[in-house]
Amino acid sequence: MKTTAQDRKQLHSWYLKNKRSLPWRASQNPYLIWISEVMLQQTTVTAVIPFYEKFIQRFPDVKTLANARIEDVYEYWAGLGYYSRARNLHKAATIVVDHYKAVFPRTYQELIKLPGFGPYTSRAVASLAYNQPVGVLDGNVIRILSRKYGLDLKWWENKEKDKLQMISDELAGTKDSADLNQAMMELGATICTPKKVMCLLCPWNKTCVSYATDTISQRPLSKPKADFEIWSWQFHINTKKSQIYLLPNAETPFLKENWLPVSSATKLTKKPKDYHFKHGVTKYDIYITVTTGSKSSPKNGKWVNLDQVSQVNPTSLIKKIIKTIEEK
Repeated sequence: MKTTAQDRKQLHSWYLKNKRSLPWRASQNPYLIWISEVMLQQTTVTAVIPFYEKFIQRFPDVKTLANARIEDVYEYWAGLGYYSRARNLHKAATIVVDHYKAVFPRTYQELIKLPGFGPYTSRAVASLAYNQPVGVLDGNVIRILSRKYGLDLKWWENKEKDKLQMISDELAGTKDSADLNQAMMELGATICTPKKVMCLLCPWNKTCVSYATDTISQRPLSKPKADFEIWSWQFHINTKKSQIYLLPNAETPFLKENWLPVSSATKLTKKPKDYHFKHGVTKYDIYITVTTGSKSSPKNGKWVNLDQVSQVNPTSLIKKIIKTIEEK
Protein backbone atom coordinates (compact mmCIF):
# COMPACT_ATOMS: atom_id res chain seq x y z
CA MET A 1 0.00 0.00 0.00
CA LYS A 2 1.67 3.21 -1.23
CA THR A 3 0.38 5.42 1.57
CA THR A 4 1.29 3.03 4.39
CA ALA A 5 4.40 4.91 5.55
CA GLN A 6 2.55 8.22 5.71
CA ASP A 7 -0.50 6.68 7.37
CA ARG A 8 1.74 5.04 9.94
CA LYS A 9 3.63 8.28 10.65
CA GLN A 10 0.42 10.31 11.12
CA LEU A 11 -1.13 7.67 13.35
CA HIS A 12 1.96 7.28 15.53
CA SER A 13 2.40 11.02 15.98
CA TRP A 14 -1.27 11.41 16.95
CA TYR A 15 -1.04 8.59 19.47
CA LEU A 16 2.03 9.92 21.23
CA LYS A 17 0.24 13.24 21.75
CA ASN A 18 -3.20 11.91 22.66
CA LYS A 19 -2.88 8.49 24.30
CA ARG A 20 -4.80 7.92 27.51
CA SER A 21 -2.99 7.03 30.70
CA LEU A 22 -4.12 3.47 31.46
CA PRO A 23 -2.72 1.24 34.24
CA TRP A 24 -1.67 -1.59 31.91
CA ARG A 25 0.29 0.82 29.71
CA ALA A 26 2.74 1.53 32.52
CA SER A 27 4.98 -1.39 31.53
CA GLN A 28 5.55 -4.04 28.90
CA ASN A 29 4.86 -6.87 31.35
CA PRO A 30 3.17 -9.59 29.26
CA TYR A 31 1.13 -10.82 32.24
CA LEU A 32 -0.40 -7.39 32.93
CA ILE A 33 -1.08 -6.83 29.23
CA TRP A 34 -2.71 -10.25 28.91
CA ILE A 35 -5.05 -9.73 31.87
CA SER A 36 -6.11 -6.30 30.58
CA GLU A 37 -6.74 -7.55 27.04
CA VAL A 38 -8.91 -10.45 28.24
CA MET A 39 -10.93 -8.15 30.50
CA LEU A 40 -11.40 -5.61 27.70
CA GLN A 41 -12.90 -8.19 25.32
CA GLN A 42 -16.43 -7.64 26.61
CA THR A 43 -16.10 -4.48 28.72
CA THR A 44 -15.24 -0.80 28.27
CA VAL A 45 -11.96 0.69 29.48
CA THR A 46 -13.69 2.81 32.13
CA ALA A 47 -15.52 -0.18 33.56
CA VAL A 48 -12.47 -2.47 33.44
CA ILE A 49 -10.01 -0.33 35.43
CA PRO A 50 -11.36 -1.04 38.96
CA PHE A 51 -11.74 -4.78 38.16
CA TYR A 52 -8.23 -4.86 36.73
CA GLU A 53 -6.64 -3.13 39.70
CA LYS A 54 -8.42 -5.41 42.18
CA PHE A 55 -7.49 -8.54 40.20
CA ILE A 56 -3.83 -7.58 39.86
CA GLN A 57 -3.58 -6.75 43.54
CA ARG A 58 -4.78 -10.28 44.37
CA PHE A 59 -2.92 -12.04 41.52
CA PRO A 60 0.15 -9.86 40.84
CA ASP A 61 1.94 -12.36 38.60
CA VAL A 62 1.38 -15.53 36.61
CA LYS A 63 2.66 -17.79 39.40
CA THR A 64 0.15 -16.41 41.88
CA LEU A 65 -2.68 -16.90 39.40
CA ALA A 66 -1.59 -20.43 38.51
CA ASN A 67 -1.35 -21.45 42.16
CA ALA A 68 -4.73 -19.98 43.11
CA ARG A 69 -7.91 -22.01 43.40
CA ILE A 70 -10.32 -21.47 40.51
CA GLU A 71 -12.92 -20.45 43.12
CA ASP A 72 -10.68 -17.52 44.11
CA VAL A 73 -10.26 -16.51 40.48
CA TYR A 74 -14.05 -16.55 40.06
CA GLU A 75 -14.41 -14.33 43.11
CA TYR A 76 -12.15 -11.66 41.66
CA TRP A 77 -13.72 -12.00 38.21
CA ALA A 78 -17.25 -11.52 39.54
CA GLY A 79 -19.03 -8.71 37.71
CA LEU A 80 -17.18 -9.13 34.40
CA GLY A 81 -19.31 -12.06 33.16
CA TYR A 82 -18.35 -14.64 30.54
CA TYR A 83 -16.70 -16.83 33.18
CA SER A 84 -15.10 -19.10 30.58
CA ARG A 85 -12.55 -16.28 30.25
CA ALA A 86 -11.65 -16.68 33.93
CA ARG A 87 -11.29 -20.45 33.52
CA ASN A 88 -9.03 -19.99 30.49
CA LEU A 89 -6.91 -17.45 32.37
CA HIS A 90 -6.34 -20.00 35.11
CA LYS A 91 -5.59 -22.83 32.64
CA ALA A 92 -3.18 -20.71 30.59
CA ALA A 93 -1.39 -19.45 33.70
CA THR A 94 -0.85 -23.02 34.84
CA ILE A 95 0.63 -23.98 31.47
CA VAL A 96 2.93 -20.93 31.40
CA VAL A 97 4.22 -21.83 34.86
CA ASP A 98 4.51 -25.58 34.30
CA HIS A 99 5.79 -25.67 30.71
CA TYR A 100 7.45 -22.29 30.20
CA LYS A 101 8.95 -21.76 33.68
CA ALA A 102 6.61 -18.79 34.25
CA VAL A 103 7.99 -16.90 31.22
CA PHE A 104 5.48 -16.03 28.52
CA PRO A 105 6.29 -17.09 24.94
CA ARG A 106 7.48 -14.12 22.87
CA THR A 107 5.61 -14.70 19.60
CA TYR A 108 1.94 -14.87 18.71
CA GLN A 109 2.58 -18.19 16.96
CA GLU A 110 3.49 -19.70 20.35
CA LEU A 111 1.00 -17.75 22.45
CA ILE A 112 -1.98 -18.79 20.33
CA LYS A 113 -1.50 -22.38 21.52
CA LEU A 114 -2.51 -21.37 25.06
CA PRO A 115 -6.15 -21.64 26.27
CA GLY A 116 -8.11 -18.47 25.54
CA PHE A 117 -5.41 -16.98 23.32
CA GLY A 118 -7.16 -16.37 20.02
CA PRO A 119 -5.67 -14.47 17.05
CA TYR A 120 -6.32 -11.09 18.68
CA THR A 121 -5.06 -11.76 22.20
CA SER A 122 -1.93 -13.60 21.05
CA ARG A 123 -0.99 -10.81 18.66
CA ALA A 124 -1.75 -8.11 21.22
CA VAL A 125 0.48 -9.66 23.89
CA ALA A 126 3.29 -10.43 21.42
CA SER A 127 3.23 -6.89 20.06
CA LEU A 128 2.60 -4.85 23.20
CA ALA A 129 4.96 -6.85 25.42
CA TYR A 130 7.66 -7.91 22.96
CA ASN A 131 7.19 -5.55 19.99
CA GLN A 132 6.70 -8.43 17.58
CA PRO A 133 5.90 -6.62 14.30
CA VAL A 134 2.34 -7.90 13.86
CA GLY A 135 -0.97 -6.08 13.80
CA VAL A 136 -4.00 -6.61 16.00
CA LEU A 137 -7.55 -6.82 14.71
CA ASP A 138 -10.40 -6.14 17.12
CA GLY A 139 -13.68 -4.32 16.63
CA ASN A 140 -12.04 -0.89 16.83
CA VAL A 141 -9.38 -1.75 14.27
CA ILE A 142 -11.87 -3.35 11.89
CA ARG A 143 -13.92 -0.16 12.03
CA ILE A 144 -11.13 2.36 11.46
CA LEU A 145 -9.53 0.37 8.62
CA SER A 146 -12.86 -0.20 6.87
CA ARG A 147 -13.64 3.51 7.01
CA LYS A 148 -10.15 4.80 6.25
CA TYR A 149 -9.68 2.68 3.13
CA GLY A 150 -13.34 2.52 2.07
CA LEU A 151 -13.58 -1.27 2.44
CA ASP A 152 -16.96 -2.97 2.22
CA LEU A 153 -15.80 -6.34 3.51
CA LYS A 154 -17.73 -9.11 5.21
CA TRP A 155 -15.25 -8.93 8.08
CA TRP A 156 -16.97 -11.75 9.98
CA GLU A 157 -15.88 -14.19 7.27
CA ASN A 158 -12.32 -15.46 7.60
CA LYS A 159 -11.28 -14.78 4.00
CA GLU A 160 -12.44 -11.16 4.17
CA LYS A 161 -11.10 -10.68 7.69
CA ASP A 162 -7.69 -11.82 6.46
CA LYS A 163 -7.59 -8.80 4.13
CA LEU A 164 -8.01 -6.47 7.09
CA GLN A 165 -5.43 -8.45 9.05
CA MET A 166 -2.91 -7.91 6.24
CA ILE A 167 -3.47 -4.13 6.38
CA SER A 168 -3.11 -4.13 10.16
CA ASP A 169 0.07 -6.19 9.91
CA GLU A 170 1.50 -3.77 7.36
CA LEU A 171 0.70 -0.70 9.46
CA ALA A 172 2.11 -2.21 12.66
CA GLY A 173 5.01 -4.06 11.04
CA THR A 174 7.81 -1.90 12.47
CA LYS A 175 9.88 -1.53 15.63
CA ASP A 176 7.04 0.66 16.93
CA SER A 177 4.54 -2.19 16.71
CA ALA A 178 3.30 -1.75 20.29
CA ASP A 179 2.57 1.96 19.84
CA LEU A 180 0.97 1.52 16.43
CA ASN A 181 -1.37 -1.25 17.56
CA GLN A 182 -2.42 0.76 20.59
CA ALA A 183 -2.85 3.78 18.32
CA MET A 184 -5.27 1.92 16.05
CA MET A 185 -7.30 0.70 19.02
CA GLU A 186 -7.20 4.14 20.65
CA LEU A 187 -8.40 5.85 17.47
CA GLY A 188 -11.37 3.50 17.26
CA ALA A 189 -12.19 3.86 20.96
CA THR A 190 -12.02 7.65 21.18
CA ILE A 191 -12.36 9.29 17.75
CA CYS A 192 -13.76 6.86 15.17
CA THR A 193 -16.39 5.25 17.40
CA PRO A 194 -19.37 3.20 16.14
CA LYS A 195 -21.95 6.00 16.40
CA LYS A 196 -20.17 9.24 17.17
CA VAL A 197 -17.23 10.32 15.02
CA MET A 198 -14.95 13.30 15.50
CA CYS A 199 -13.35 13.44 12.10
CA LEU A 200 -11.78 16.86 12.56
CA LEU A 201 -9.61 15.39 15.33
CA CYS A 202 -8.60 12.32 13.30
CA PRO A 203 -5.02 12.11 12.00
CA TRP A 204 -6.33 10.46 8.83
CA ASN A 205 -9.14 12.88 7.96
CA LYS A 206 -7.43 14.19 4.82
CA THR A 207 -7.00 10.74 3.30
CA CYS A 208 -10.00 8.87 4.71
CA VAL A 209 -12.12 7.48 1.87
CA SER A 210 -15.31 7.34 3.92
CA TYR A 211 -14.90 10.91 5.18
CA ALA A 212 -14.30 12.20 1.66
CA THR A 213 -17.37 10.39 0.27
CA ASP A 214 -19.62 10.95 3.32
CA THR A 215 -20.08 7.21 3.80
CA ILE A 216 -18.77 6.82 7.35
CA SER A 217 -22.09 5.50 8.68
CA GLN A 218 -22.07 2.74 6.05
CA ARG A 219 -18.86 1.14 7.31
CA PRO A 220 -17.98 -1.33 8.56
CA LEU A 221 -20.70 -3.55 7.16
CA SER A 222 -23.15 -4.87 9.73
CA LYS A 223 -22.75 -8.51 10.63
CA PRO A 224 -25.95 -10.48 10.01
CA LYS A 225 -27.62 -11.41 13.27
CA ALA A 226 -27.28 -15.06 14.20
CA ASP A 227 -30.51 -17.03 14.26
CA PHE A 228 -31.69 -17.56 17.81
CA GLU A 229 -31.92 -21.14 18.98
CA ILE A 230 -34.59 -22.33 21.38
CA TRP A 231 -33.66 -24.91 23.99
CA SER A 232 -35.46 -26.76 26.74
CA TRP A 233 -33.16 -27.59 29.66
CA GLN A 234 -34.34 -29.84 32.48
CA PHE A 235 -32.41 -29.89 35.75
CA HIS A 236 -32.81 -32.89 38.02
CA ILE A 237 -31.84 -31.74 41.50
CA ASN A 238 -30.17 -34.06 43.98
CA THR A 239 -29.80 -32.55 47.46
CA LYS A 240 -28.98 -33.73 50.94
CA LYS A 241 -29.09 -31.61 54.07
CA SER A 242 -27.65 -28.26 52.90
CA GLN A 243 -25.75 -29.60 49.88
CA ILE A 244 -26.45 -29.94 46.16
CA TYR A 245 -24.85 -32.32 43.68
CA LEU A 246 -23.12 -30.61 40.73
CA LEU A 247 -21.06 -31.75 37.75
CA PRO A 248 -19.43 -30.06 34.72
CA ASN A 249 -22.08 -29.35 32.09
CA ALA A 250 -21.66 -31.35 28.88
CA GLU A 251 -25.31 -31.33 27.77
CA THR A 252 -25.40 -28.09 25.77
CA PRO A 253 -23.24 -26.03 23.37
CA PHE A 254 -23.47 -23.12 25.82
CA LEU A 255 -22.22 -22.82 29.41
CA LYS A 256 -19.90 -25.78 28.86
CA GLU A 257 -17.96 -26.96 31.90
CA ASN A 258 -20.09 -24.88 34.27
CA TRP A 259 -20.78 -26.77 37.49
CA LEU A 260 -24.52 -27.44 37.37
CA PRO A 261 -27.01 -30.07 38.58
CA VAL A 262 -27.59 -33.23 36.55
CA SER A 263 -29.52 -32.19 33.44
CA SER A 264 -30.85 -33.07 30.02
CA ALA A 265 -31.40 -30.64 27.16
CA THR A 266 -33.29 -30.56 23.88
CA LYS A 267 -33.19 -28.12 20.98
CA LEU A 268 -36.71 -26.98 20.03
CA THR A 269 -38.41 -25.30 17.10
CA LYS A 270 -40.75 -23.20 19.25
CA LYS A 271 -41.13 -21.97 22.81
CA PRO A 272 -42.39 -24.69 25.20
CA LYS A 273 -45.62 -24.22 27.13
CA ASP A 274 -44.36 -25.32 30.52
CA TYR A 275 -41.16 -24.14 32.18
CA HIS A 276 -40.04 -22.50 35.41
CA PHE A 277 -38.01 -19.62 34.02
CA LYS A 278 -36.26 -18.36 30.91
CA HIS A 279 -32.51 -17.75 30.68
CA GLY A 280 -30.60 -16.07 27.85
CA VAL A 281 -27.07 -16.76 26.64
CA THR A 282 -25.84 -14.98 23.48
CA LYS A 283 -27.94 -16.46 20.64
CA TYR A 284 -29.80 -18.97 22.83
CA ASP A 285 -33.24 -18.69 24.41
CA ILE A 286 -33.27 -21.32 27.14
CA TYR A 287 -36.40 -22.50 28.94
CA ILE A 288 -35.54 -24.06 32.28
CA THR A 289 -37.44 -26.73 34.19
CA VAL A 290 -36.34 -27.77 37.67
CA THR A 291 -37.33 -31.05 39.32
CA THR A 292 -36.25 -32.15 42.78
CA GLY A 293 -35.82 -35.55 44.36
CA SER A 294 -33.34 -36.97 41.85
CA LYS A 295 -30.90 -39.58 43.17
CA SER A 296 -28.54 -39.38 40.17
CA SER A 297 -24.91 -38.81 41.20
CA PRO A 298 -22.53 -39.37 38.26
CA LYS A 299 -18.94 -40.07 39.24
CA ASN A 300 -17.56 -36.85 37.69
CA GLY A 301 -19.60 -34.65 40.04
CA LYS A 302 -19.29 -33.45 43.62
CA TRP A 303 -21.41 -32.34 46.57
CA VAL A 304 -21.29 -28.59 47.21
CA ASN A 305 -22.66 -26.66 50.17
CA LEU A 306 -25.53 -24.42 49.07
CA ASP A 307 -23.89 -21.38 50.61
CA GLN A 308 -20.68 -22.09 48.63
CA VAL A 309 -22.19 -22.73 45.19
CA SER A 310 -21.19 -19.29 43.92
CA GLN A 311 -17.55 -20.20 44.52
CA VAL A 312 -17.66 -23.04 41.97
CA ASN A 313 -20.22 -21.44 39.65
CA PRO A 314 -20.69 -17.66 39.95
CA THR A 315 -23.20 -17.38 37.08
CA SER A 316 -26.74 -16.09 37.44
CA LEU A 317 -28.19 -19.39 36.13
CA ILE A 318 -27.26 -21.43 39.21
CA LYS A 319 -28.68 -18.68 41.43
CA LYS A 320 -31.99 -18.88 39.55
CA ILE A 321 -32.02 -22.68 39.88
CA ILE A 322 -31.47 -22.54 43.65
CA LYS A 323 -34.13 -19.84 44.02
CA THR A 324 -36.58 -22.09 42.13
CA ILE A 325 -35.76 -24.99 44.47
CA GLU A 326 -36.36 -22.81 47.52
CA GLU A 327 -39.73 -21.66 46.18
CA LYS A 328 -40.98 -25.18 45.49
